[in-house]
Amino acid sequence: MTDPEREVVLRVVPHIIDINSNGHIFGGWVLSQMDIAGGIVAGRIAQGPVATVAIESMKFISPILLGDIVSLYAYEERRGRTSIGIRIDVAATRGKDQRKVDLTSGLFTFVALDEHHRPRPLPTG
Repeated sequence: MTDPEREVVLRVVPHIIDINSNGHIFGGWVLSQMDIAGGIVAGRIAQGPVATVAIESMKFISPILLGDIVSLYAYEERRGRTSIGIRIDVAATRGKDQRKVDLTSGLFTFVALDEHHRPRPLPTG
């Protein structure tokens, strides 16, 4: 899932308040982090503000544990006239041996916004 050559867009460490009753990190917490990472990449591509309009697919592979260092990788998967599909892959660095664990992956769609918060065409080139 994650390519070691790819740039990490966001790196975060969950806190004790992010744990659910199973001792794992809430799915909503990672979803929020993914939206932030995807928005960073989409905003760069759009050269301005963007809004999340859809999460088309999301797959949880492994639970996120307290103590994980969570890295988010985001890149453009597809482009429309006003929208951008951003793939976000999430992995953890875990334990004393610092092993890499794939956590989740999702495809988020962002739309470029104009000054009136309406969809606008993406820059060309």
